[in-house]
Formats: sequence, structure tokens, C-alpha cells
Amino acid sequence: MGQYNAAVTAIVERLRGREFAAQYLAFFECFNQGLYFEAHDVLEELWLPRRAEPNGLFYKGLIQLAGAFVHLQKNRLRPSASLFKLAQSNLQKYPAINEHLDVAAVLRLIETWRHRLETHQFAANPLTSANAPKLHLLTRNNVHRE
Repeated sequence: MGQYNAAVTAIVERLRGREFAAQYLAFFECFNQGLYFEAHDVLEELWLPRRAEPNGLFYKGLIQLAGAFVHLQKNRLRPSASLFKLAQSNLQKYPAINEHLDVAAVLRLIETWRHRLETHQFAANPLTSANAPKLHLLTRNNVHRE
């Protein structure tokens, strides 16, 4: 078990035994609560032993995405943009739908946040509690394989 806080540990434990690894599911729950550091941390636990596997760069890209938002929370705008670029580079190697995630939508989200940073020349932090992004896995019924 990772070294994250009791609340994240409880989330992971609650999500065990599902279709996907509990850490993968916990990533989305933490991310959607604005717990970007915790999202990064919990997915890193899944990624580290699987770095060389086919989804290694997929998990790494999601970890980098969460890291970009950690930097935004700390008002470190240029490092955030750098992590957005790395996340984009890793995630664009995957199909539009991967592990029930709409990767194409995530790539559009990354592009939107990079644009927000660059438009203001890194002078204004675009992240507010009102516009914090949410990531959702697709259900079996809305996963499209083409």
C-alpha cells in the first residue's frame, strides 16, 4: 500500500475488486476532488511496477496530467505547462479510447489548459475551484471501439 493519507487509502480499499485496479479508479476519484497530488501518488503506485508494459506511458501521462494541476495549485505556471506537454506527448501514443478513458477528450483538455496558460503568457493562473476539470471513465455502454 502506498504512503498516502488515510482518506486516499480508504478510497483505494473501497475500490478493490472492480474491473480495473483500485489505484486506477482512485486516481479519477482523487483528481475529480481536486486532490491532484494524491491522484498522482496513487496512480504512481500502479505505474511503477508496470512502466515497461503496454500501458506504461498511458499511466505516466495521467500522472503528469495530475502533476500539471499540482503545479497550478501551487501557482507554478511554467512547470505546469511543461508537464501538460509531457502528458500530451505520452497520451497521444494511445487510441482515442484506452482503459475506458476517452483519451481524445483528455488531449483536448490538455490543449485547452496549455492555451489558457500561454494566452496570458504565464501571468495568470487559470485554475479556479469553479473550473477545475473532471475526468470520467466511460461505461461499457458508451465505449466505442472503431
